[in-house]
Amino acid sequence: MQKYLKNQIFKIISEVIKSEDKEAYVIGGFVRDLILKRPSKDIDIMVIGSGIDIAKKVANKIGKNTKITVFKNFGTAMLKYKDLEIEFVGARKESYNRNSRKPVVENGSLNDDLNRRDFTINALAISLNSANYGELIDSFNGLLHIENKLIKTPLDPVKTFSDDPLRMIRAVRFASQLDFKIDKDAINAIIENIERIKIVSRERINDELDKIILSNKPSIGFKILEETGLLAEIFPELDKLKGVEVIDNKAHKDVFLHSVEVLDNIAGVTNNLWLRWAALLHDIGKPYTKKFIAKQGWTFHGHDFYGAKMIPWLFKKMKFPSNEKMKYVQKLVLLHLRPIALAQEEVTDSAIRRLLFDTGDDIDDLIMLCKADITSKNRDKVVKYLDNFQLVYQKLKEVEEKDSIRNFQPPVSGEIIMKTFNIIPCKKVGIIKNAIKEAILDGIICNNYNEAFDFMLKKGVEMGLSVKK
Repeated sequence: MQKYLKNQIFKIISEVIKSEDKEAYVIGGFVRDLILKRPSKDIDIMVIGSGIDIAKKVANKIGKNTKITVFKNFGTAMLKYKDLEIEFVGARKESYNRNSRKPVVENGSLNDDLNRRDFTINALAISLNSANYGELIDSFNGLLHIENKLIKTPLDPVKTFSDDPLRMIRAVRFASQLDFKIDKDAINAIIENIERIKIVSRERINDELDKIILSNKPSIGFKILEETGLLAEIFPELDKLKGVEVIDNKAHKDVFLHSVEVLDNIAGVTNNLWLRWAALLHDIGKPYTKKFIAKQGWTFHGHDFYGAKMIPWLFKKMKFPSNEKMKYVQKLVLLHLRPIALAQEEVTDSAIRRLLFDTGDDIDDLIMLCKADITSKNRDKVVKYLDNFQLVYQKLKEVEEKDSIRNFQPPVSGEIIMKTFNIIPCKKVGIIKNAIKEAILDGIICNNYNEAFDFMLKKGVEMGLSVKK
């Protein structure tokens, strides 16, 4: 494995531990990613002894200006070397109290530290010691499991997941990120330990969900979450989308499977985390609006409005950021049917203006979401929709270039209205402003000051107002 240790930092650490008569190993995810040829900038160095002391000596050897951050409570230290972040930690032995996923930590040996690792693919180590520099330590067949694309735990999976239930979602996350399978015994252990997930903080769960969503094919992870029952525990609203109901030989699509397919589609064109969340949640209101109408079949009228209303409550419940990110997702959920409707009919400038006005700078993301939402198995239908979307998009660009509607404010302000008619702030000011906006969106007047001012004068007179002289 010496070929993997070309970076000068490994030689520096090796020289330091030799002079200090200590042992150290590159361990965990960095080793796994080296073998998988995945880029990684985070290196974990496990020291038999004090990781903080070795980190300080390595920093001194690199140079006086090398900054080191010490986390004394955790017994770790971190430093940066060029574009790498390197964390030093002493070898540990862990034991757990059933009511907490925070372990009782003691100093340990190399084997103790490998035993506490979550998965065999993360329990690989490369020696930095002069006697066997570059040797791979693989106590649990992690290399074989990487070759076989398998997620397994080093020890009994029931105990592993019971001790730290977050590892159940981490198993799903690694399966999704790496396109690996989870070992059957580990799957059964997840099912057995489902209730234990309740002791894990919402923030840690969200962090893993974000990583699943950001994987190349996130449906892998969400399908495993559903199959094991984890989804029902950590995201019951999404779990509620699954299943197909049949009445009079008429069935609707499985909304859960459709949603994760849309998520996969959008993952192929963007790394925008919150656009991916919007794709996953775009039909979240369907279970609450589902109706069967004789001679018509299944309908989900208003699911866009209902879903948008759910988003603030859902974000608060799940402890997601209740700020611009939430509003962004809510907007896309609310508007996700609008471009689809336009693609099915003749597009008018007025409809385009209104879509641009309501969407603002997020119009490109909305179109991206709508394209991802086409999951029909009928290839001709898909091609037709995409062609129509291209026409809609072209019209959007033409209208925007002509009318400058995106994020527009009426050219005539409330102050001008009040000054012109010599009135104080009142309901009439709002009525006139709204009338100007509607006239522009409907194409009655152009989006410029002169036409808007003339329209304001006529509207004011209609309302019985007199122009100030």
